[in-house]
This record gives sequence, structure tokens and C-alpha cells, in this order.
Amino acid sequence: MDRNFFDWHKLPHFSVMAHTGPETHHASAQKEASPSTESDKPWHAMEADQVLTAFSSTKQGLSGENAQLRQQQYGPNKLPEVSPRGPLLRFLAQFHNVLIYALLVAGIVTAMLDHLVDSGVIMGVVLINTIIGFIQEGKAEDALRAIRQMLSAKSLVLRDGQRISIPAEELVPGDVVLLQSGDKVPADLRLFRLKGLQIQEAALTGESVAVEKAIEAVAAEAALGDRLCMAYSGTLVTYGQGAGVVTATGSKTEIGRISAMVAGVEQLTTPLLQQMDQFGRWLTAGILGLAVFTFTFGVLVRDYSSADMFLAAVGLAVAAIPEGLPAIMTITLAIGVQRMAGRNAIIRRLPAVETLGAVTVICSDKTGTLTRNEMTVRNIATVDNLYDISGTGYDPHGGFSSHGREVTLAKHPVLTKMLRASLLCNETALRHSDHSWQVHGDPMEGALMIAGLKSGLDPETEAALYPRDDIIPFESGHKFMATLHHSHEGKYFIFIKGAPERILERCSTQLSLEGEKPLDCDCWERRMQTMASKGQRLLAVAMRQAHGGRLDLEFEDVEKDLTMLGLYGLLDPPREEAIAAVARCCEAGIQVKMITGDHADTATAIARQLKLANTDNALTGQALDALSDEALLDRVQKVPGKSTGHPALSPQTRT
Repeated sequence: MDRNFFDWHKLPHFSVMAHTGPETHHASAQKEASPSTESDKPWHAMEADQVLTAFSSTKQGLSGENAQLRQQQYGPNKLPEVSPRGPLLRFLAQFHNVLIYALLVAGIVTAMLDHLVDSGVIMGVVLINTIIGFIQEGKAEDALRAIRQMLSAKSLVLRDGQRISIPAEELVPGDVVLLQSGDKVPADLRLFRLKGLQIQEAALTGESVAVEKAIEAVAAEAALGDRLCMAYSGTLVTYGQGAGVVTATGSKTEIGRISAMVAGVEQLTTPLLQQMDQFGRWLTAGILGLAVFTFTFGVLVRDYSSADMFLAAVGLAVAAIPEGLPAIMTITLAIGVQRMAGRNAIIRRLPAVETLGAVTVICSDKTGTLTRNEMTVRNIATVDNLYDISGTGYDPHGGFSSHGREVTLAKHPVLTKMLRASLLCNETALRHSDHSWQVHGDPMEGALMIAGLKSGLDPETEAALYPRDDIIPFESGHKFMATLHHSHEGKYFIFIKGAPERILERCSTQLSLEGEKPLDCDCWERRMQTMASKGQRLLAVAMRQAHGGRLDLEFEDVEKDLTMLGLYGLLDPPREEAIAAVARCCEAGIQVKMITGDHADTATAIARQLKLANTDNALTGQALDALSDEALLDRVQKVPGKSTGHPALSPQTRT
């Protein structure tokens, strides 16, 4: 990326709405280039065979001997970890404070003057302060260590043409990795074989919907989220299978680049520590100045002996030092840390908790933070009506309404058929555990399943009433999924769902309250524009009755003469608590900025639901990259910095 994303905190008066991740401008290199040069190649713009050739690899993978040699060349496939401070350094770091230094000097001087009780009290305060900070930081380190141990460590690869499972750390560029549903991608891959592969890339792009992958090369300047032929380290396979050749490992991966940028962020001192350091310097200078003045005045004006005045000046200095201040500050911060721990927030170092009280701008990720990262059906459009659906996420509590009035399925047969079709033409499983619902499979299919549950339809009951006979799985090539079912009365039905343009071109009729009518494409185009303007992702559902006695489903069965049922509008909704939190921040004078890799329309729709102001001023990443630093600063300064809302700046949005 031309402009370091993590340096944007230096520009405090603008807002961010959509960021798809770091852009990499690659340079060409020779086949025998060094690892650092190879990582700069635009692998997404090259054909898969070219990539394999560049790494002297084949679709059968590397040989074991070759892999060992590359392991020595490239090193382990893991991100560099900064070694945490040892117990001794962590303990000594607690003394790094101007007032603590002053207290130590005071304790030593009072001991030299035989005031052992005073010296003991001062040293005791220092020790208590140190122990509290040491213990609290130790707890935070243990929690972070436990989180790191939760990461996946295995990957399935081809070595010598054989499938083997190896530690992810042993992957090297040129290895052929096999992916399947549920896997975490262990390194950056150039895909060359796949079947219905979908990958959740929210960790990099913020997209809450899994991305359908392809093997065709894309333009070299394509944004990260548009590189459909690539799979990136740290992302999650949600559906299908695939294979790809490793193009980057460790710190050379896209997630490694982000890690390096984070490591390069300038460490700032918290406002309280800055104020305390300044106060400590002023106080120390004032006390020393007063002690010198007292000594000089007593000796020169009052004609006291130098020894007596020295003891008096030292006593005055010791008495003036607020030895209780560091302990009170440490105890107060420790209480704050404990309260944050009760809210599942890990504070690594005590002073960091104070920063929360000095916040004026919050830059927050969208997916999974401001939103639930759970796709939800918000609208359903039939030819007769547009329905709103209440409830969010994977919670089946909610209802249906139209024009502000609650509706029942009994009076809306088209809606009922549409919901039944989406339950039957579905590969997702729902599980209820620990007072929450979990989707196993594609998030969009899970959202359709939840919509069916809200209507009162039961997936298991519907599956029993209309058993499935055959299926055409979803693939990116045809962009739809179709299933064949029969009823116990001997009737056969085909249900199909997918991209609206692919479904509409196969339909000749549409179902309304008056029955089947010729397809009105203009009507559906208007419906699609209305729902898309809300930032919703659209999914169309259709059906047709099949000839009896059939147990197989062919592509020609779904090429024409389908009946359009309706459109689903899906959105990753904002968290209710996030909406309340944004409102409270605005009331407190804190500006809230949203950062996401989602599309501009989707991000704008979410921003409106979060009640962020001036959301029509979204700036895409491509436009931002075209600005010079001076032009960007000028543009930023023109953005109002009011606490009641913010304009939306979108650092990277795909079209």
C-alpha cells in the first residue's frame, strides 16, 4: 500500500468507512529471485501454470528433499514474535517513573539520616506499587499467551505426489496446499484447482460474506478483495474444496505485511503518564530549588551552620515529596484494569487503561465489531409486496411486516413458498448450543434458514415432507444451486437459488397472489435497485414443477421455464449495543470512525443505521491513493470534526 494505513491516526479529523486491506504494488522478478523479491510479484495476474513454473513446482507438489532445502532458504512459515519482557525486566520497569526515582532517593537519604521508620514507609510504598504493576502485567501476558495457543497449526499438502499433513510452520513457497471446508488458509496461495470454494476474508477485507474463488488471473492492479484466484493466510474456508501453490509464507504474506505495519507504529505515552512525568519534573525542580534556597538563606542570612542547614534542607525535600501519589495512581489504575477484565477486555499494561478516559476519537472496524458478522435477511421482495424482517444475527426470534403492519404466512402464500424453497434448497446446518445459534456452512444460506425459522417453518419437517432426490451444487461458474424434491402425493419440484441475473434469465413466469403470470423484468429490476440502495446483497429464488418419476437433476432442467418467487435482501446488521455505544460516545464528545473493507453502499447503509452523520461523503481507496499527501491533508481539514457525527471516508472500496 502506498500510504501506510496504520499511520492514519496522525490525521485525527477524518473518518474512515471502507478498507479492503493493504495494496501491494509488485515488480517483476526473475525465477531465481531472492525470497523478498519473489514476494513482490503480482501472482494474481499470472496464470497458475506460470506460478508453478516460477517456483519450480508442479501440481503434484515438491519433493521432500526440495522442501527441506527451501525451508532453510525461506525459514519457518510463522510471523515473527516479539519476545515478551522477562519477569526481571517487567519488575524493574515498574520503577521507571520520575516520582519513583524521587521516592527512592528520599528513602536512601532518610535512611542515611537514621530516620529508619520514614525510610521503611517510603520503600514500602515503592515496593507495593511495583508488585501491583508486576502482577497485573503478568496476568495480561498469560491471557495473550493463551490466545496465541488457540491458532491452527496443521495443513494438508502434496509432497512427492502424496497427501500428508504437516505443521503449518514447515510450508515453503512452491508447496501445493489442499483446502477444504473448515480449514484456515496456512499461507498465501495461488489457486489452480477448486470446486465451489468459498473463503471468509473478513480478517483482511472486512467482507462479512464469504468470497467465491476462481482460478482465472485478474488485473495486476486489482484490489486485494478482487484477487479471486488467491487465498490468503489467516482466512477461513467456509465451503468447497481447492488446491493452490504457496506464493508467500511468514512475514511475506499479506497478513504478515499488516503485522509488520502494526509493529512499526510509533509507541505513544498515555496522557496521564505524560502529565505525571511533567508534574514530577516540575515538582522535583521546585523541591530542589526550595531546598537550595533554604540552605542558602539559612547559611548566608541567618548565619546557621552548614551542617544544620543541610539537614534542614534535606528534611524539607523529603517531606515535600508526595510518596503516596505513585501508590494511589497504581492502585487506581489496577482497579480500572480489574473492571475492564470483568468486561472481557485484556489490558496488558496498567497505564493503558487510563487512555480510555482521554479518548477523543475512536476508529473501529465494522465487521464483527460494529456489526454482528452474522448475515441476516432484512427484506424479502415478491412481485406483490416488500417485507421487512425483524431480529438480527443467527437468533430465530423475529417477525415479518409489510408497510409497518405485521403479516402472517397464511395470508401470503407466495412468501410461504419462497421460504420453503430456501429451506429445501440449502446445505447449511444449524446448531443450538450455549444459549446461541451457530451456522455450519455458508453464512448466506444460514441467514435463509433463520428467516424460515422466524416464519414458523421447521427445516426438518419440510425436509421430511419434501425429500431431496438430487442436487446441482453451487459453483462460481454458474452461480446458482438447484435441488430436486418430491412430495408424498407423487409430485416433483425443482427449487433454485442464486445470483438474481442468473435466475431471472431462466424464468419465464412469476408467482403472484393471482397465480402465475408472465415475467415482468422491469418490476424485478426496480425491486433490485431498491434493495441494493440499502447496501443489501441480493439472492433470487425460483421453482418449477418437474416431470414425475425422476430421481436425477440435469442442467437442462433449470435452463428455462422457471417461475420467479422473489428476492432476498441480506445484510450484516449492526449490533444493538454498538448503536447505543456510538450514541453514548457522541454524547461524550468522542468522534467515532468506521473502517471496513466492505463495498461503499454496504458501508454507507451500516453507517446510517449506526447514526453516523454525513455518510454520503464516502471516499474510496482508489480515490484516496490518487491524492498527494498535501491534497489528502487539505481534504481532511475540510471534514467537520464535530462530535455529533462524522463524514465517512472510505479508504478502499471495490466496484
